[in-house]
Amino acid sequence: MKKNVALHNLGCKVNAYELEAMQQCLEEQGYKVVPFAPGADIYIINTCTVTNIADRKSRQMLHKAKKMNPDAVVVATGCYVQAQEENIEKDESIDIVIGNNMKQELIPILEHYFQEKEGGQTETGQELHRIDINKTQEYEALSISKTAEHTRAYIKVQDGCNQFCSYCIIPYARGRVRSRRIEDVLGEVRRLADNGYKEVVLTGIHLSSYGVDFAGQEKESLLSLIRRVNEVKGIVRIRLGSLEPRIITEDFVRELAGMPHVCPHFHLSLQSGCSETLRRMNRRYTPGEYREGCSILRKYYQNPALTTDVIVGFPGETEEEFQESYEFVKSIGFYETHIFKYSRRAGTKAAVMEGQIPDSIKHERSQKLLELDALRRDAYMQQYLQKPVEVLFEEQVQLEGKTWWMGHTAEYVRVGVLSEENLSNCICQVVPERKLDGGFLGAAKVQF
Repeated sequence: MKKNVALHNLGCKVNAYELEAMQQCLEEQGYKVVPFAPGADIYIINTCTVTNIADRKSRQMLHKAKKMNPDAVVVATGCYVQAQEENIEKDESIDIVIGNNMKQELIPILEHYFQEKEGGQTETGQELHRIDINKTQEYEALSISKTAEHTRAYIKVQDGCNQFCSYCIIPYARGRVRSRRIEDVLGEVRRLADNGYKEVVLTGIHLSSYGVDFAGQEKESLLSLIRRVNEVKGIVRIRLGSLEPRIITEDFVRELAGMPHVCPHFHLSLQSGCSETLRRMNRRYTPGEYREGCSILRKYYQNPALTTDVIVGFPGETEEEFQESYEFVKSIGFYETHIFKYSRRAGTKAAVMEGQIPDSIKHERSQKLLELDALRRDAYMQQYLQKPVEVLFEEQVQLEGKTWWMGHTAEYVRVGVLSEENLSNCICQVVPERKLDGGFLGAAKVQF
């Protein structure tokens, strides 16, 4: 008799994709997926280790699972499992450990565990399934044909990172760059299109590195992958995960702009607008090179949505360096800026750098950038008022005592419309009339 299993994800879109792939495997094998609540036979927590807070949240969820059912089997997977071996092995709430590049073995691992348990052969302590992630060159074969979202599907096409930014633990948790074969990606995209999905988001740990690990004769790159996905019938929108600024060249953007399904929505990781801070971070570009990339995107796309990440309070960041970064961010005119306070991460070079910044200063700098982000976001959205836009509708929400259908434009501007018709997964033209609480533009009419 198959067991009831509850799943919980922590961290990035890659983690979310992998958990959905594991869930699909479980359902195909007859396991019943239940809410993450008391009563499950198995709890699977896909952990994150990007910050110390992520580590703590991972531990909390593992302990919560064991408290909800002390007799249940608690399975810890993911990046915290991979990077924090010593802490994991001391944690008595965990029964099975499955590291990165081992998630595809989930079903046989569970089946073997329960066979041993039912036969009275299970030893006390944890069952460990973990490899040296820094030595593998294998891309883990996980895939999905559906997702929790009904209109948009995130597709993992790459794993690992070779960059070793001085603040980042992820290369140690995910290993070196490993790319998924184009035909495997296309097979998954076609299945999703056949199941009604109209939008896909290509994602990875370091998406810009897609294809660098392939043998020379294959000559595949992120651009050649996008080109092939753009040809899949039924897919009308393609979004890209976070990109490195150096990939944004004239040739790259010119070809992207010729693909009708690629959305004018680009997330270019910045981290700092100060050249000296970028050098300490081991980021391999200058603010000038970053600015040039933004100019190229705006040359080929009319009013593209540019979004970014910025870290404040990196070790050694003086008030002058922060101000330089602030003015740079202000000058680019991003649609959205995601601001992070630097989090000291054991095992990274930045953790032992001199000049660690007090939390109070990080907070002040974060607040200043958050205020700028709110202004820039509002200004960008206001440009779409009283202009026709195409929206892919996704869900219903209640606001102002009314039912709104919500969706996004190709630029990922959130738009709601009052409609009694079922608009789920429909692309419709609307004219936003006003900006509403909740950060979206409101329209009253739909044109199919």
